Amino acid sequence: MDIFVRFLNATLMITIPLGLGAYLTRRWNTGWRSFGVGAGIFILSQVFHLPFNRWVLQPWLETLGWRTPATALLPVVVFYSLSAGLFEEVARYLGYRFWLRDGVDWRSALLYGAGHGGVEAILLGILALFSLIQLASLRDADLRIMVKPEHLSLARAQVEAYWATPWYQVLLGAFERVVAICFHLSASVLVLQVFRRQNHLWLGAAVLWHTALNAGAVFTAQLWGPVAAEALLGGLTAISLGIIFGLREKEQYPNPESGLGLPPLPELQPVPPSEEQIKDSRYVE
Repeated sequence: MDIFVRFLNATLMITIPLGLGAYLTRRWNTGWRSFGVGAGIFILSQVFHLPFNRWVLQPWLETLGWRTPATALLPVVVFYSLSAGLFEEVARYLGYRFWLRDGVDWRSALLYGAGHGGVEAILLGILALFSLIQLASLRDADLRIMVKPEHLSLARAQVEAYWATPWYQVLLGAFERVVAICFHLSASVLVLQVFRRQNHLWLGAAVLWHTALNAGAVFTAQLWGPVAAEALLGGLTAISLGIIFGLREKEQYPNPESGLGLPPLPELQPVPPSEEQIKDSRYVE
């Protein structure tokens, strides 16, 4: 049962974004380009984001005495969340600016966001599978022949903690990816407004929304645990959905069943013939 739940969690993390991408492309009869660009942009953002956190942000926080959440919870959480918001949303903006310049609309934005959040879920799912395989092999193994004596107690504690996690907490990983994908859809729609409305304040709104979501989740997890954090994220998903559908450009998306989406022809009203028309229509003797 333990192995099945952990395998299910990892599998859901991988298949949910792929299923979403397949559904959207099939529903709207589009290709996977926007999804792929979103995936690439996420990876590109982390190429810069992670080194920045390691070599710039972390040393700066340490000089201020804010090394970990345990020493200064609020500033550490806020600055790390702001870092994620800046790097990912600016990268999202650049993706629109340079790779999705033509024909970008609300539908493309959703596919773009699905790729951005989807590749993150897929990578985490692969890591979860790798951890499952590794720790399943260590579950009944004699760690004394595999680990140095000074690391033995730590290794045992890690293995025990992994298998002691309740099944519902294990499945929170997949739930969190669903919430994150919904967020990325909303953030992509927000950043799209920079180009739709010619106003860069929408990029700032996306950064703040990203920061607030990350900070709220981490802050809650530190104080009240992972279940409370996921409950908060579940509630915030309503805001994500509100952004997605509140900014939908409805006039551009006719019902797929209505053919090419052309406006209906006006109803023709019968016009009674005039007396002259009646006379002209008579046969000539």
